[in-house]
Amino acid sequence: MSGKRKRVVLTIKDKLDIIKKLEDGGSSKQLAVIYGIGETTVRDIRKNKEKIITYASSSDSTSLLAKRKSMKPSMYEELDRAMLEWFNQQRARGNPISGPICAKRAEFFFYALGMDGDFNPSAGWLTRFKQRHSIREINIRNERLNGDETAVEDFCNSFRDFIEQENLHPEQIYNADETGLFWKCLPSRTSVVKGKCTIPGHKSVEERVTIMCCANATGLHKLKLCVVGKAKKPRSFKSTDTLNLPVSYFSQKGAWMDLSIFRQWFDKIFVPQVREYLRSKGLQEKAVLLLDNSPTHPNENVLRSDDGQIFAKYLPPNVASLIQPLDQGVIAAMKRNYRAGLLQNNLEEGNDLKSFWKKLTLLDALYEISMAWNLIKPVSISRAWKQILPHVEEKEGLDFDEEDISVGTVATILQHTKGLENVTSENIEKWLEIDSTEPGYEVLTDSEIIRRAQGQTDESSENEEEEIELIPEKHINHAAALQWTESLLDYLEQQGDMILPDRLVIRKLRATIRNKQKMTNSSQ
Repeated sequence: MSGKRKRVVLTIKDKLDIIKKLEDGGSSKQLAVIYGIGETTVRDIRKNKEKIITYASSSDSTSLLAKRKSMKPSMYEELDRAMLEWFNQQRARGNPISGPICAKRAEFFFYALGMDGDFNPSAGWLTRFKQRHSIREINIRNERLNGDETAVEDFCNSFRDFIEQENLHPEQIYNADETGLFWKCLPSRTSVVKGKCTIPGHKSVEERVTIMCCANATGLHKLKLCVVGKAKKPRSFKSTDTLNLPVSYFSQKGAWMDLSIFRQWFDKIFVPQVREYLRSKGLQEKAVLLLDNSPTHPNENVLRSDDGQIFAKYLPPNVASLIQPLDQGVIAAMKRNYRAGLLQNNLEEGNDLKSFWKKLTLLDALYEISMAWNLIKPVSISRAWKQILPHVEEKEGLDFDEEDISVGTVATILQHTKGLENVTSENIEKWLEIDSTEPGYEVLTDSEIIRRAQGQTDESSENEEEEIELIPEKHINHAAALQWTESLLDYLEQQGDMILPDRLVIRKLRATIRNKQKMTNSSQ
């Protein structure tokens, strides 16, 4: 008779490894034997894959995930979700964060979420919040205001020591960065509105995709652009196989980069292409990908090849905007190439702008933005690394330059474009810079953070919207709603067979109404 199997408690890192092996075709039975667990446990890990990855992606510490064995929830789960979303967003934008700021924000979300009872965002609560999400450092200064040159120098020295220790060549050091692109935005004689461009005689439109560029420090290996659009298969693609596109195309309902897409890109595109390139150069298949702290970038625990030789490293929040290579004019140059290329195509085809606008499709835009990326020469990329790796240019002997697309260049093209001959230099500059500050991730308002923390979605069917419009609006004030919940609670408490969760739901609803009433009274 076989002995009882010893109980094995997996760490979060173990679970991540199992998920990766399952995605690579590993069987539940084999993995159960390897890790000394039951097949049911493996199936549970597969079922909770997204939850585990999301948890690991929010962690700051690799060592903690190698020790942590559970995703212990907070007593206030909705508040915890809201605070983590808010914290990641603030960190990505380089906004100042401190213990007192976090405490004040937590108190705001507690009441905004309509949570019942008293809440004290103490130092103990903040410590537990950091521990739950493996956050090492909470205090972040404003990078845009401070221009932390000392932090820049400290990071650069540390990074150079790191690549020397890892014996990495500039060919093995990569950077990736996202940006938003309004692909159907054309210049106007009057003004340009973000995402909307007024064309004489044509309706205003809004068309946006997320673009991610990735290249190594020499600029000699530029990966295909990663593009995130709204539609899974846009009409303009028709019978085009997405694998044959000049870009790596993904879809997301808001055309935003997200954790899942980034991870797919890293595992299925970045790692294989980097391996192939390094093999062709006779170099060890080892590389580091330098990233900023965007909320859509998974933790370095998740972004790691199976053998651990290709991995991610993060720029500190207070230096990212100052030294991130692709953000030092490379992406801006690509966008200028794209917009000048659109105008040149219109000129060569001899169309009026209105006809060109109507014919322009997302597929056209993808080919044009791919061409714009190809026009970026290695020297432009290597020079963007000069603060981090000052000797790359000299070592690679890159001494040629490229012509920048200037306002004057665009103005010359526009002089031959019917209807736009007199566009001002100011409007041309605005058009060229229209999406210069567009992030590749969704920036949520407080209300959107609250809805997401509560598990609400913004999706609703057209029928639902029509039904709402047909129902006459009946105004019920806070006092009346509060009286209704009080009466309902009295009724439920009189019923001996009512279960506790039912009463708790109504109590939470009552707390929400009370908070709304307080907010209304205080604003009057």
